[in-house]
Amino acid sequence: MGEIKFMKGNEALAEAAIRAGLQAYFGYPITPQSEVVEYLALEEPKHNYTLLQAESEVSAINMIYGGAGAGARVMTTTSSPGFSLMQEGVSYIACAELPCLLVNVVRGGPGLGTIQPSQGDYFQAVKGGGHGDYHMIVLGPNSVQEMVDHTFLGFELADKYRCPALILSDGAIGQMMEKVELPDPIPYKPDKPWATTGKPPDRERNILTSLYIQPEEMEKKNLILQEKYKKIVKNEVRFEEYKTDDAEIVIAAFGLTSRISKKVVDLGREEGIKIGLFRPISLWPFPIDQIAEIASRDCVKFFISVEMNAGQMVEDVRLAVSGKKPVYFYGRMGGIIPTPAEIFNAIKEHIKNLK
Repeated sequence: MGEIKFMKGNEALAEAAIRAGLQAYFGYPITPQSEVVEYLALEEPKHNYTLLQAESEVSAINMIYGGAGAGARVMTTTSSPGFSLMQEGVSYIACAELPCLLVNVVRGGPGLGTIQPSQGDYFQAVKGGGHGDYHMIVLGPNSVQEMVDHTFLGFELADKYRCPALILSDGAIGQMMEKVELPDPIPYKPDKPWATTGKPPDRERNILTSLYIQPEEMEKKNLILQEKYKKIVKNEVRFEEYKTDDAEIVIAAFGLTSRISKKVVDLGREEGIKIGLFRPISLWPFPIDQIAEIASRDCVKFFISVEMNAGQMVEDVRLAVSGKKPVYFYGRMGGIIPTPAEIFNAIKEHIKNLK
């Protein structure tokens, strides 16, 4: 049994990182995730990790590259504009096959936008964000507890597949306070024979790079990455279903909107409307096959993707449904969180149109 605490999402994530064996953190303060840096700074004297506030997000991600290359368990956190600045470095890290944990506590955009919560960075997270053919493992927490759980999981998956893992949170989850169970600290002992830790006499040099001048070598590297991504797609799809067995209307939602949508399911059931919720937890790899199976059921009339953006995950839902059923969208932008009542009303309007 772990320790039970009442914590803010950002602080719970920071504490989880410490307990998961964090060895180095490089980052830059930006609302609404600055509590991560503050918490780690307060706790640093009690623990054996390196904390450095970089001069910018560009610097921070390149420090992550160096720390990961040396075999350390490293993490950075930021919010939307900061994560945009990191994209070149993330692409380098993906090509060099370096494990690290990245966290984006998303705020409203585009541009400087607002400090309020948003899901407008979905495309950036799951479609790459930087240049080239690469993927990150992307996890979408919907609670403070999952900020903790996904921190441990993210580190593990990053090490397992030698790739960056991203927690795609938002300003509400980062700021809200909930009861969490914190796992006991784990003794982290890196097993990374590929790391650049100095050359012993009994092996060749370890070289980590994303530079392959010859096109044949660059293609060879890309093929290696693509094979790895196939393994991740096969083994690491995660999702949650709520009352989908007999559902006629299926809400697709991730993160904060999935919590709100669970209430919508209950409102519908109270009125005799069979609504269910499908929640992707791994945003990449996306649960395509699972959604396709639901779409093939005769009882399902339509899907509706509920998001805090202009419509992003809905495109992946439509690809998964593959024309078997209609797929609608309901979203709010600018940091506005949709209410269960307005989502339910949108669903009822689509039901009317079916008749």
